[in-house]
Amino acid sequence: MDEIAITGIRAFGRHGAYAGEKDRPQAFDVALKLHVDLAVASQSDRLADTIDYVGIHRRVVELVQQRSFDLLERLGAEMLDVVFEDERVRAAEVSIGKPQLLDGATATVTMRRTREPKT
Repeated sequence: MDEIAITGIRAFGRHGAYAGEKDRPQAFDVALKLHVDLAVASQSDRLADTIDYVGIHRRVVELVQQRSFDLLERLGAEMLDVVFEDERVRAAEVSIGKPQLLDGATATVTMRRTREPKT
């Protein structure tokens, strides 16, 4: 299976379970890995035959900016829902880091999902 990775996404949002975390936007660093068969796109050279990573990036940034959750796990689940809207995605991984949380340390949650085969 082939992979499309989008790394280095930085978006600012209001997510957190502790007092004051939602008072002002804070940075979130996101990385995505999408597992997809790229055979058709590698031959056709057409954007329509692959995953539009510009669109995925835009939707992930909007999600961080416009929604608010207590847990990175919930935010990650929403991001995976966005990714799996494209039926060609067979599996995906999202990592979300919160770089300003722990006195210079970054808390990161990584979630992986695989599309269930159709019956």
